[in-house]
Amino acid sequence: MLTAHIIKVIQSLDKKKFRQKYNLFLVEGNKTIVELQNSDIKVREIFSTEPDLLDGFDAEITRIDHKELHKISQLQHPKDSVALCHIPERRLMKNAVFNLVLDGIQDPGNMGTMIRLADWFGIEQIVCSEDSVDVFNPKVIQASMGSFTRVNVVYTSLPEFLQASPNISLGTDMDGDNIYKAAFPENINLIMGNEGNGMRMETRQQLQKRLSIPRFGNQKKTESLNVSVAASIILGEIFSRKVR
Repeated sequence: MLTAHIIKVIQSLDKKKFRQKYNLFLVEGNKTIVELQNSDIKVREIFSTEPDLLDGFDAEITRIDHKELHKISQLQHPKDSVALCHIPERRLMKNAVFNLVLDGIQDPGNMGTMIRLADWFGIEQIVCSEDSVDVFNPKVIQASMGSFTRVNVVYTSLPEFLQASPNISLGTDMDGDNIYKAAFPENINLIMGNEGNGMRMETRQQLQKRLSIPRFGNQKKTESLNVSVAASIILGEIFSRKVR
């Protein structure tokens, strides 16, 4: 039942401290909610204007009207359902062949996009600095379009992780090797830095290979690329070598 208390709890889940307090997060939209059935995420309850479209869930499904949906949705234009989910325990996989490593990523859209990129390229794990945006932020969940269910996203001390990792750590640098000419190792940690400041010095010191994305425009005045765009270009080049 959608009580005043439940509405208050759901509305509070846009903030990390309340997600941690209740150990809950939100997933919106039937298309994404259906993907939860094949994941490690346990659904506590679903509130839906179209519950008949969500057969097969063990969780309780409560029918609500559109006015109630607007009260609990984090979206400007709510879809059809909101799922209240338990935050799963995610642990670092120490033997991952490829890690996408994010140092201080703050924008939820960028985080969600990079989770989708990891899913697209078959990268099972994203390792984040402890101050990176929370994967269970509602905007990250929306931007990932369900990919958060298939990619292991963990938070840890990056210098400690990189020092212990057997993988070769790659990162971007204006003076680095041209990605279209560079050789890539088999086991990789690809590090992407903060949107405004790039990688921290202690992270940069762990780099074993530096890469650059060449500019082809005649004026060459663009100073930098959006971090998720840069990640997609680098990943596209790395994985294109695997099929050549």
